[in-house]
Amino acid sequence: MINREVSSQIGLLLLRVAFGLMMLVHGWQKLMGFSEMADKFPDPLGMGSQLSLISAIGAEVGCSLLLVLGLLTRFAAGPLAFTMLIAMFAIHGADPWQKKELAAAYLAVYVTLFFTGAGRFSLDHLIWGLSKVTADEEVRR
Repeated sequence: MINREVSSQIGLLLLRVAFGLMMLVHGWQKLMGFSEMADKFPDPLGMGSQLSLISAIGAEVGCSLLLVLGLLTRFAAGPLAFTMLIAMFAIHGADPWQKKELAAAYLAVYVTLFFTGAGRFSLDHLIWGLSKVTADEEVRR
């Protein structure tokens, strides 16, 4: 039987990889449609449509790849969470909850990963030894 700590670490791995890959699909679609979207992409921050699109692609592709790898996870979760806040409140601010719900779900995951980190099964842990230390592990030291 798998102990609770290993189960938690597997859960973080699955959460990171699943949501990283799902968001990567959104970013990839934007990247592939860049020329068609560049002039009409929403610009809620006043940066211009093209720069807004580049920023969204950077978060949705670049940061999603970092999440999948578990590399710089807390750093990567920041731009992704910010992008989802913009999607939720600026892009879909006047829309019904059904339009905001997906962004809210992604936001919840990114905020969670910001606080928990990537977990043991990640490059963060492999390179820097970064992972959540439980009270049980602390007692054993």
